[in-house]
Amino acid sequence: MITLTHYLTLSAILFAIGLVGVMRRQNLLLLFFSTEILLNSVNVGLVAVSRYIGDLTGQIFAFFIIAIAASEIAVGLGLLILMYKRKGSLDLNVIKNMNG
Repeated sequence: MITLTHYLTLSAILFAIGLVGVMRRQNLLLLFFSTEILLNSVNVGLVAVSRYIGDLTGQIFAFFIIAIAASEIAVGLGLLILMYKRKGSLDLNVIKNMNG
């Protein structure tokens, strides 16, 4: 039987993977993917604890996190496309030196 510990362990592993991705990546697209992994790990934890307690609050928070993540991706991908058109790369070292 899968217990709360299993879900929280999965959430912690996903959070660690996302955190390593955010800290180590030089490509902005992979940075956005790592941020999504972080947000989804929080969602797994919130829903698991919410289910364990028997309260819907965690599931409602997870729903709002999904909505915020979707809007973040929509705006972020638009910015990434614009940066790629202007600089020809999504490398952070190239974009860091943006001058007028």
